[in-house]
Amino acid sequence: MNYNFAYLDEDTKKEIRRKILKAVAIPGHQIPFASRVMPLAKGFGTGGLQITLSILKRDDTLKVIDQGRDDSMNPMNIKRLIKKTTPSVNITDDTAKATVIQTRHRIPEERLKKHQILVLQCPFPEPLRWVEKSEEKTRKMHAEMDYSKAYLYIYEHLLKHGEVLIGTRYPVMVNNRYLMDPTPIPRWDIPRLNYADTLFLFGAGREKRIYAVPPYTKVEPLEFEDHKFRREDMSGLRCALCGSENVYLDEVIKDGKKYYTCSDSNFCEKIRKGIKVERWPDAVRN
Repeated sequence: MNYNFAYLDEDTKKEIRRKILKAVAIPGHQIPFASRVMPLAKGFGTGGLQITLSILKRDDTLKVIDQGRDDSMNPMNIKRLIKKTTPSVNITDDTAKATVIQTRHRIPEERLKKHQILVLQCPFPEPLRWVEKSEEKTRKMHAEMDYSKAYLYIYEHLLKHGEVLIGTRYPVMVNNRYLMDPTPIPRWDIPRLNYADTLFLFGAGREKRIYAVPPYTKVEPLEFEDHKFRREDMSGLRCALCGSENVYLDEVIKDGKKYYTCSDSNFCEKIRKGIKVERWPDAVRN
């Protein structure tokens, strides 16, 4: 069967690219789009896949990861579809070689460059859904920049637990204007959105929303003056495979013993091979 280049028809890709341009022009603002039915179950990255297919060029190099891994089921299925419909696009596991990276739940440990685009699969684009169920009301709250309920939600965490127990989807303020859901990435990755060289695109297929964080844009997590945002504490831990420290680690239980390994499989492989990797700097706070 013959497919159009990158599966989607040209009118669909044109419409998605227009919505991407609008999202880039208004950082953090959710732009509705006519999400198409994809040969992929909803919740498995249909929004991110539509963005990826719409921006891919014939000479691009694509990397697809799921929670840091290149070889799990979700990335393999997406890469198989893209390879079948875009045979001229190169597929790679090397973060540095990719021009377009589609990811689920992680930002690579290797620092991304300005020529790269990171597409994030986003199951829940609305950051106010925790505090307001009505879509009409959340739209109004964004328009009026009324985020008091979000701050109250974090404050209640502090009162009950003494700490903000939001492991993923930690709400962030983009360009001092819009509250944004950064997708289910861990808190460890949140500082990488701030003043990055890379364009971040977020696609929610089920919710029919696209939003973006352009390069060199201010992105700050919600916090209080007397209680600052904190990432996961990985101090004193190192990867059992490559020995890396100060990286996001997965806990592994084997033969009754607890180990930690790098969440980013490509980063871990490079370190084991002795390849020099440029790491993300500490978060810039202006």
